[in-house]
Order: sequence, then C-alpha cells, then structure tokens
Amino acid sequence: MKKTEVYSWRMNPSTRTAMENEARRERTTIAGLLDRITKEWMDSKRGQPDEEAEQENLHARVRKTIGTISGSDPNRSERARSDIRRSLRGRHGR
Repeated sequence: MKKTEVYSWRMNPSTRTAMENEARRERTTIAGLLDRITKEWMDSKRGQPDEEAEQENLHARVRKTIGTISGSDPNRSERARSDIRRSLRGRHGR
C-alpha cells in the first residue's frame, strides 16, 4: 500500500538512535519499524473494553451504591447559603 500520510513528533535523541539501530538490525526503515510497532499495539488493544465504555460501567456501578439524600424540606438547597451563614454567626458571634 502506498503511504500518503505524514506524522512527526519530537523524541529523545537516544530513542531515535535506538530506533535507527533496530530498523537497521531488522533491515527496514524507521517508518517500516513504526508501522509494525503501531499495528502490533493497535491489534493488542482490540477486544479490550475501550476507556469510555469502561468508565460508564464504573459510574453505573457506583451510582447503585451512592443512593440519594432524602429529607422533608424540598427547598433546603435554596436556603443552604443563608442557613450556613446563620449557623456560623451563632458559633462565632459575628
């Protein structure tokens, strides 16, 4: 297959040297070596749950254990700031 795409990145000089040496040892180019490494890595990821699905699964399991806060005052959250300030004034006399 003809290669038409270009991707570049910065790397540590020792990594570059190691890649050049390995490519030479395998009698291939750095591009060929990177293609093989990338393909092997991507193939190893197949069949594993992707991160987003795994996170959703974890969130669903946690939601079952958290529950909800229940109370008799449906407006409690609207008054939270004033209730806390009143409590602090009572404790500290301000």
